[in-house]
Amino acid sequence: MKRVYLKRKISNRVANGHPWIFANEVEKVEDGINAGDIVEVYFDNGKFAGKGYINPKSQIIVRLLTRDKKTEINEQFFIDKIAECWKYRKKTGYIENCRLVFGEADELPQLIIDKFNDYFVIQTPALGIDRWKPAFVKAINQIFKPKGIYERNDVPVRELEGLSQQKGFLSASFNTKIIINENGLKFHVDLENGQKTGYFLDQQDNRRAIKSIVKDAEVLGAFTYTGTFEIHAAYYGAKSVLGIDISENAIDQATRNAQLNNLQDIVKFETANAFDALKQWSKDGRQYDVVMLDPPAFTKSRETIQKAITGYKEINLRGMKLIRPGGFLVSSSCTSLVSSDLFLQIIDMAAKDARRKIRQVVFQAQSADHPIIRGIENTQYLKFLIVEVQ
Repeated sequence: MKRVYLKRKISNRVANGHPWIFANEVEKVEDGINAGDIVEVYFDNGKFAGKGYINPKSQIIVRLLTRDKKTEINEQFFIDKIAECWKYRKKTGYIENCRLVFGEADELPQLIIDKFNDYFVIQTPALGIDRWKPAFVKAINQIFKPKGIYERNDVPVRELEGLSQQKGFLSASFNTKIIINENGLKFHVDLENGQKTGYFLDQQDNRRAIKSIVKDAEVLGAFTYTGTFEIHAAYYGAKSVLGIDISENAIDQATRNAQLNNLQDIVKFETANAFDALKQWSKDGRQYDVVMLDPPAFTKSRETIQKAITGYKEINLRGMKLIRPGGFLVSSSCTSLVSSDLFLQIIDMAAKDARRKIRQVVFQAQSADHPIIRGIENTQYLKFLIVEVQ
């Protein structure tokens, strides 16, 4: 097996368990290595660091798969790893719908597999993991005997790895518009054209967390997407629910989801720019008992982090101004570059500018089928907060 040698002075990150090795940390790459190959990595003192896949075109040149020199990286390795992932999900109670594989958190860097009951969606953004796609399909077929497997590799990051964007069936073709169950409700999921892999499973526990605060409440939800939080609010006893989103297609899907659960008399959806609507409705004197904010990521690069901070502060400030005293703000951020501490600071700044006092009720991350590994920052990305607003 070909070898990669690291420089003497590198971050302790690699030695402490992080699987990424950046190109500027590498001293030497042996001749004859091709992009996607499995390589052995050594520290400058000759000590074995791990085995992983390499891509000289990528800024992250190697992603480690194991620290055990005796472990062979082959088809069976990946089948066994996916079986371990399923064992963990079952132990933690995520059986019907779950993120079966969460990349680095499951020691399978850049591999995402989502399970929607009997259907599976695979995403392999990096060249080295994309090479093993047949092994992942084989593992799913062996372990689950699924009704269908679909590939969602229509993500721009693949182009940085020298890969093309693509999507399609990895099994016999099937109807990619399915219905899943969550918390006693049903939701339409479009595996082919929905955002990410078709549905945001990472908020499934957080959607239950609103149960008590929405009872008999007038609720507003902004950035509603397909209406999951709003429909949960109606199901949990809200008096009325309004959800807004700038996408007409999202509003159509949200309306269909409300009808699917016979909640269309309680929850309504409108197409609107959330930034403009929150600002105008605050001026108009509208008031709600609960305001829920679940925006998309405002930045994916450190260069525009200030823009994200400004955006989060603005929507939370406007949201607080719409809340009756003693009501609740439900706020989320999926921007991984905004840390938990920074997110809470933004909420505090928004409360100060809105001249409102807040009291924390709940602060948590993504559901446990998206496990967090300390020291691997990209595994801890979702922030979910409920505060009482005085």
